[in-house]
Amino acid sequence: MAASNYVGMQLKDRPEFANKPKPLTFAETASVKEAVAAMSEKNFGSVIIVDADQKVIGVVTERDVMKKLVNGGLDAEKTHLAEIMTRNPRIAKETDDVVDWLRIMSNERFRRLPVVDADGRIKAVFTQGDFVSYTWPDLVYQAKEMAKATFGRNYGVWLVIGGVMLYSLLMVIVVGMM
Repeated sequence: MAASNYVGMQLKDRPEFANKPKPLTFAETASVKEAVAAMSEKNFGSVIIVDADQKVIGVVTERDVMKKLVNGGLDAEKTHLAEIMTRNPRIAKETDDVVDWLRIMSNERFRRLPVVDADGRIKAVFTQGDFVSYTWPDLVYQAKEMAKATFGRNYGVWLVIGGVMLYSLLMVIVVGMM
């Protein structure tokens, strides 16, 4: 399978899309302590902040908790998610192209991508790790093909190197017998 197989593939077309766990969602008025407890229990790295219609308004990650809450000396029980969330995060539609978002996430250096349906309601959260795992088999395939092409294209060089190595080995054996 080549990387070009991903061009035009929608996020929802990935087999893993249907199996992704439901994102952890909270209202912006929830306490950071509540969110961290849920993240810890479910082993999630983030929570999605949604409005009453389940539309994404923000994201809180482990890094937000560390940098904004802990480093800021705030109280997790008294601090609302609205105070530390990243507002207006990048959001993908489930019909968006996989390769486009792989490129955007890499270039803009963010790790979590909320994915919404046609009505703008949260459906999943893709991570950079998800994209890497989706493309890993193709990267291995491409590496093999590049190695084959490189070896085939430089056949003469490899033949000369092999001949020199064989001659050197034979000389070592002949000189050793004397």
